[in-house]
Formats: sequence, structure tokens, C-alpha cells
Amino acid sequence: MSEINGIGEFPGPVQEVLAGVADMLPVLRARAQEAEDIRNVPSETVKSLAETGFFRLLQPASYGGLEADPLAHYTAVRLLAGACGSTGWVASVIGVHAWQLALFPPRAQEDVWGADRGTLACSSYAPTGQARVIDGGYRLSGRWSFSSGSAHAAWVLLGAIATDDAGRPVDFRTFLLPASDYVIDDVWDTIGLRGTGSNDIVVDGAFVPAYRSVSFADHMKLYGPGQELNPGPLYRLPYGSVFTYTITAPVIGMATGAYDAHVAYQRDRVRAAYIGQKAKEDPFSQVRIAEASALIDGAWLALERNFTELTGHARAGRKLPVPLRLRVRRDQVNGTSQAIRAVDLLFENSGGRALKAGTPLQRFWRDAHAGRAHAINDLEKTLSAFGRGELGVELPPDAMV
Repeated sequence: MSEINGIGEFPGPVQEVLAGVADMLPVLRARAQEAEDIRNVPSETVKSLAETGFFRLLQPASYGGLEADPLAHYTAVRLLAGACGSTGWVASVIGVHAWQLALFPPRAQEDVWGADRGTLACSSYAPTGQARVIDGGYRLSGRWSFSSGSAHAAWVLLGAIATDDAGRPVDFRTFLLPASDYVIDDVWDTIGLRGTGSNDIVVDGAFVPAYRSVSFADHMKLYGPGQELNPGPLYRLPYGSVFTYTITAPVIGMATGAYDAHVAYQRDRVRAAYIGQKAKEDPFSQVRIAEASALIDGAWLALERNFTELTGHARAGRKLPVPLRLRVRRDQVNGTSQAIRAVDLLFENSGGRALKAGTPLQRFWRDAHAGRAHAINDLEKTLSAFGRGELGVELPPDAMV
């Protein structure tokens, strides 16, 4: 699996972004330990990513973006995560926010990108804060965890359930706030994805004007007020497809990085416990490599198939079939599981030296398992929704498809 393996044929400017990302990979491998040590992606890395145009891939053309095929975004993320899991993770989640911002009312987009089209946003969507409906907007307070890459963002997207004066829930919404309205609490100290800087966001009674909020219900209906400004097919894709694969793509990338590191290691490894046997001549080791390779390829090929079909429907102006949207989610959670299984096969086949601090394989193993813990990878709940769809049973109201 070479560094540029999987880069398909994209329009020239997009291909240039991917080539720029590929050029960064040796530096990212060298910085992977630094990211862990400082518990954040280095600022130099984020600056270099911006210079390649990576953050413009899903940004609307109305603000200088490329409006690229989502496959280009996921391909770049896979490359990045294959060099440094934390960098790939942060790039993926920060990069996808341009897609959601394009669905916000045009006035909100102007707030973010009007003065600087390179402005970035972080997020935390679990509704752990409080949003009260008031005249002209909302009053937002609370603490939100796991905001990856927050140190590099000037805005944040926060999920909360809006309530009326009586405290009754009226909607589940995303709220957009500038950095002046929140504080980052440095609490991120983990064993996996350690370099993502996924710290807490604390808000104390900030006023959020109505135009800086969108409803998750509208996302599920494939609607956003920003479509008036950004009518392209990219912004008619399901939130439940675009965002969920934003989590799985870097995990596939971590598995790819683990595979490359393992194969390189096994070529020269001598197994002392087996009287100097060369690891590359062990048939069982060869089988594990084949199994891991198939699992990774299967996860990626499903992603490619699904987004080829989704974007095909969107470009043709056709309604996106619910069975396809359910299949995308099925393949997304299975793709994460396949990547984890591949990493486990490789790690178990690497011997005790793979445990040494600083080696890439143990870092990929930790990072991939940390990515698996994300709520979007709820395997049983997602597969149940697919089964319900196949059997004609009504989907639960919280099904993210």
C-alpha cells in the first residue's frame, strides 16, 4: 500500500491538493511523537495543510472552496492518518465542518469566512449544554467534550437541545459561536488519539443569534438554508453519510499505516524464539498480512462504492434512496470494525518489540481503538437500523441516515 495508493482521478486543482498532502507524509511521520507529547497537532502541520488547500476541499465555491467530491476529502484523510493518526483525525473533523457551514444561512457563512476564507471551526455535537429560546435567538451555556483540533479553530459548532421558557424541548440544533464566546479547557490526556487536542468547550450564557443555528431535523431531510447560496450536489448529500465517514476514513487510514509499518518491520525481523527464523518466511504471518490487507481494502472499496452512488444521485438531481443511505451507514460502522480487526491482526503478529514506546505500530493500534470508541461507531444500533429498513419496520426517530 504505497503513500499515493488510492488517489483516484480528480479534477486538476483537487489532484494538486492530494499531491501536496502526499508530499507532507514523511514530515508527519517524523512529527507523530511530537503530536503525542504536546497532546495536539503542531501548528506548523495545520499551516502546511492549509497551504496544500486541504481545508478548501469541502468548502463552497462561493467562498473560494473547491466543492470537491467527498472521496477526495476521504482519500486525503486516509493518507494523513496513515502517517499520523492524530493528524488524520483532526484534519478529517475540522475539514468536514466547511461542508456543514455551507448549509448555514448565508449571513452565518459571511460571519465565518467574510474576512478570512481560511477560517476553521471545531465542534462538539453531543447535547450536553443548555440552549434556551429567547428573543432573536438562543442563550447557550454548558460544557462540551471531545472538541478535536479546537486550538486551531476560531469558531465552534455545538449541539444542544433548545428549550422554551417552560423548559420543554423544542428542537435539537447546532449552534455556531466565535472564539470570543467560549473557553477551551485543557483536559485531554489519553492513551489513544493523544495528539488530537480534543479538549472541552465551556460556554457561559452566550447569545447565539437565530441565523447562527440549524436544526438536525433539517439535516436529516437533506435541507439547509445555505443551499440557496450553495446549490451544488455536494450540499445535497446526507449528514448521516458525510459526517459518519469522517470518523471511519481516518480509522481506515490508521489501519493502512499500521499495515505499511508491519510489512516493513516483518521483512527484516528475525524471530529469536524460533531459532532465528525470518518472520517473512512464516506462513502464518503471511496469512495474517493477507487477511489484514483484505479487510482494509474491503472497508475502503465500500466507501468508494457508496459515495460514487450517493454523488451520482445528487448530481442527477434524484432523490437519495433510504435503502442506500442505510447501506452507507451499515458499511461505515463495518468499515471501522474491519479496520480495527486488521490492526489487531497486525499487532498480534508483531512480537514484543512492537510494544516499545515511539514505534508506529503501537501508536496506530492505540489511535485506531480510540477512534473506534466514537459514538458514530455504535455497531449494533446502526446495524439494527439497517435490518429494520430491510424488514419494512419504521426507523427510530434518532436514526442517523
